[in-house]
Amino acid sequence: MRFINRHPDRGGRLLLVLLPFALLALLYLVGSATRLAENPNDKLLPSVAQMADAVQRLAFTADVRTGGYPFWQDTLASLQRLGLGLGIAALIALVVGIAAGSLPLVGAPLSPLVTVLSMIPPLAILPILFIVFGLGELAKVMLIVVGVTPVLIRELDQRARELPRELLIKAQTLGANSWTVILRLVLPQLLPRLLIALRLQLGAAWLFLIAAEAIAATDGLGYRIFLVRRYLAMDVILPYVAWITLLAWLLDAGLRLLTRRAFPWYGEGR
Repeated sequence: MRFINRHPDRGGRLLLVLLPFALLALLYLVGSATRLAENPNDKLLPSVAQMADAVQRLAFTADVRTGGYPFWQDTLASLQRLGLGLGIAALIALVVGIAAGSLPLVGAPLSPLVTVLSMIPPLAILPILFIVFGLGELAKVMLIVVGVTPVLIRELDQRARELPRELLIKAQTLGANSWTVILRLVLPQLLPRLLIALRLQLGAAWLFLIAAEAIAATDGLGYRIFLVRRYLAMDVILPYVAWITLLAWLLDAGLRLLTRRAFPWYGEGR
């Protein structure tokens, strides 16, 4: 059998999935042990025990000033901003994407505009957002909305244009008006695609969130990372980065599961 046609079995697949993570963990442990042996005060590669102490201090020890737990407060603040930003972006993208992709008179002027807007680096206009919306929560949420919405609109616009013309003609032949075609034919086809597009934009959304929190925030995962960087507190930064990665993976898995359960007929949802 040619090598290109060989596929791992279930046990082999699990082993291949875990192998790179195990190798990375091993390399880190060896590097950390080597650096700490040479200099016990080294902060670049903290030991597992040092990171565990930092997590214990932030997640399970109440702050003496506020009485709260910084780790969980930061997590809640970031997830609220992320969820609100993605929710607003998804709603706008669904409405505008369907209109641009289904109604030629709307798509003709709107699609080029959205294409241009999607080319603007969102982080470049972050100062403008802070000037317009202030330094509060709204600016952080709006950065996610501005950064993600144009890409989602372009995706849904394109998918709406790719719907088989025969289906649209048949629906109209059976007496469906424009609203019926959009609600009964176009919308069900685009909803699973919206969830998949949101999965693809999770990384960008986290990037915009961390950047906004790093510049102007009093809580949040990005705020904490950039707060402790001045002390070279890698024992805090690395667990926070790992936690952000885990949260992103869980959100991706949740959207994938939702797509599979809500739209089992959609090929990419299976």
